[in-house]
Amino acid sequence: MSTQFALFLGSAALIALIPGPSIFYVAARTLAAGPREGLASTLGMSIGGLVHVLAGALGISALVLASAEAFTFLKVAGALYLIWLGIKTFRTAKIVAPQHVEVTGAARAFGQSILVEITNPKTASYFLAFLPQFIDVLQPVAAQFIVLGCISVILNCLVDLAVVAMASAARDGLDRRPHVIARIRQGSGVIMAALGASLLAARRAN
Repeated sequence: MSTQFALFLGSAALIALIPGPSIFYVAARTLAAGPREGLASTLGMSIGGLVHVLAGALGISALVLASAEAFTFLKVAGALYLIWLGIKTFRTAKIVAPQHVEVTGAARAFGQSILVEITNPKTASYFLAFLPQFIDVLQPVAAQFIVLGCISVILNCLVDLAVVAMASAARDGLDRRPHVIARIRQGSGVIMAALGASLLAARRAN
């Protein structure tokens, strides 16, 4: 293992461990609806991350971030969608879903999470700012970008899975207290809406 790659791996792992929007998002969805939706959300966020990696390798992300109009559209669309999800979660917090709709809920969470991550310009900014520092310009740049990006996504996914497990355990401990679960769901909705609001405040990099 080269020193450069070891430095990248350590940095990427440290960044993955730092609590950020992804961690709070999957925790909120797990607390709101259980481990199925938490796992589906984690997978959806990972797929969305891979889309950003491919877009970055192709130069699309750089073009979007360079355009004030495109950045603003992406930011507002993603933020409003996340706020809508938060409001919906809050409003349905006291509704107990029957067991047979769990798979449908997980599938919906998967699709929603892909969209949430794809429309997050902060993810594109992260890959374009972080990965090039570890790329050898004498080697195929796009291939290196994809490899390093995939590793980053995997590390983030592993951390999110650990968060889902912890949030699920906390939720199971309160499973017999429906009023508390309803409050947790409401809190989860507030967290998602707050994440959307913070996305609205994201500024375009110069």
